[in-house]
Amino acid sequence: MNTTDTAVPVRRVGSSGLLVSATGLGCNNFGRPGTRTATLDGTIEVLDAAIEAGVTFLDTADMYGGEPGLSETLMGEALQGRRDQVVLATKFGHPGRDMGYRISAAKGSRSYVRVAVEESLRRLRTDWIDLYQLHVPDPQTPITETLSVLEDLVREGKIRYFGHSNLSGWQIADADHRATDRGSRFVSAQNHYSPLARAAERDVLPAARHFGLGFFPFFPLHNGLLTGKFTRDGGPEGSRIMMQRRHVWQDAPWDALEQYQRFCDERGISMLQATFGWLLAQPALSSVIAGATSPEQVRANAEAAAAWTPSDADLAVIDGLFPLVEDPAARV
Repeated sequence: MNTTDTAVPVRRVGSSGLLVSATGLGCNNFGRPGTRTATLDGTIEVLDAAIEAGVTFLDTADMYGGEPGLSETLMGEALQGRRDQVVLATKFGHPGRDMGYRISAAKGSRSYVRVAVEESLRRLRTDWIDLYQLHVPDPQTPITETLSVLEDLVREGKIRYFGHSNLSGWQIADADHRATDRGSRFVSAQNHYSPLARAAERDVLPAARHFGLGFFPFFPLHNGLLTGKFTRDGGPEGSRIMMQRRHVWQDAPWDALEQYQRFCDERGISMLQATFGWLLAQPALSSVIAGATSPEQVRANAEAAAAWTPSDADLAVIDGLFPLVEDPAARV
């Protein structure tokens, strides 16, 4: 086993100047009913543990929370007095939730983005957002219009960098081509990716590498299935899988997962550490954004970022256990 220092490494986001912790904190659980982080006290508890452990890259979205904007609101309160200790990322433009903005415009349009960013800044209680991300492609708005308003926000100091989420490989290429003519470019891509969901390797990851984007996987632990806490007999009753996404457990490839557990046992590492090691070995990957609802989860994720570095042979074994297959679209 190849072990490393326990400190959370810092990585560059693509070819940009943005630096992030190799373990990121997915903040979609803040304000989620039924979790410890549904409240401000629970949110503060997790953010305290994250910052103390060196997990300083925080990723949220305006739509997250039991009600729209609640994740950002709780984070804004919890981060008072220490805003400069974190790299704060949020997203805008998801069509699946009405944010209540009094405008009738497409969600990648200049008018919508202008309202959305001001509302996120207000809820987060900050003067700037480090990474502002288009949550999903907007088929109603030319990408040049979205790029134009994002460039304006950079010049005004309201955002530092901008990225996107859920774009396909050809959309990434098209956005970069159009951005090159204008000067400013997207610096990151965020898509569904894990050993159990490798479809991004077909075109998204190659596009990210080619165009110099940093890559962030969402659902990197497959809703917790790759933490080692689940078996074919069940898992933690309070977990998201068992409460809300039971099909993830029921449909899991348990023969392969049990072989994966034996692989981990032979190397003296946890499944969580093996999964982080595999993810961080992928080219272009900047940070593993993992959700957490307790300080214990945050600390385990932080330690996993530097616990194990796989060899080429190790990677080949894991790739063989979980071959690339078509990934049903997953968006958050």
